[in-house]
Amino acid sequence: MKAVMKPAVRVRSIGHGRIGSDGTLTLVQQVRDEGRRPTERIWRIRQVGPTTFVGTMSEASGPVAIEQVGGRYRFRFKLHGGLSVEQWLVPNADGMSGSSKLIVRKLGMTVAKSEAMIRKLSLEASRTR
Repeated sequence: MKAVMKPAVRVRSIGHGRIGSDGTLTLVQQVRDEGRRPTERIWRIRQVGPTTFVGTMSEASGPVAIEQVGGRYRFRFKLHGGLSVEQWLVPNADGMSGSSKLIVRKLGMTVAKSEAMIRKLSLEASRTR
């Protein structure tokens, strides 16, 4: 993550998810920001239309809106302090990985950016990390 006027920091998260009987995806992430104490982030997402999803995220100050645009997913949500987030998730053809590009804005100006790789780990591999 690279924030304006600050050095870049490494952010790593490991998560596990499940889809409930009502179709809601619950994803729990253990987030480790370089130089900070680990935190937990919880997402709850459900599909409301052919290409639209809504949900919550524990750090968001309101709802999370997700649109499928072609083969990509655009997440939009607000954070406390007047921050707006737009994140694009792009799955790879292997179905086991993808990429993420995130932009944080305040008053329309970009204040932070992040690019990441997402990988699905086997259950056994995730226990050893």
